[in-house]
Amino acid sequence: MTKHHFHMKSTWPGGRGSVGMIEADKLKTEISIPEEMDGPGQGTNPDEMLLGAASTCYIITLAAMMERAELPVKEMDMDSEGVVSVTNGVITYEEIIHRPRVVLEKEASESELEKLRKLAHKAESSCMISRAIAGNVKLTLEPDLTVSK
Repeated sequence: MTKHHFHMKSTWPGGRGSVGMIEADKLKTEISIPEEMDGPGQGTNPDEMLLGAASTCYIITLAAMMERAELPVKEMDMDSEGVVSVTNGVITYEEIIHRPRVVLEKEASESELEKLRKLAHKAESSCMISRAIAGNVKLTLEPDLTVSK
């Protein structure tokens, strides 16, 4: 079994209104509570970080699957949305919605488009971040998958 270790250093100077810092091998940014949660809104925050982890894991997983399937991809992008609720002071990350948009080259066949549909759904259950949060955060997929005209 191979194990990979990732490390992050976090610093936090004080209370709710403070601005801290996180630093990892390829990431260095300020962190704070978002403005909509009565914080200073500087840098990023845990809500964006979880959404970013889920989003990047999904799109990279899907891209790798499409490459292995030799699908003729013309373009690909994705919007993701995180839904966080606050009820009686309890903050809950309720849902992550991925909206991948993949356009295959105009020569793509109907069977290649069908393969893409299957891979789009399989990527969600194959992504390690999706598996890590499954059962705690609802994961919704709203793909837009087409062939170029």
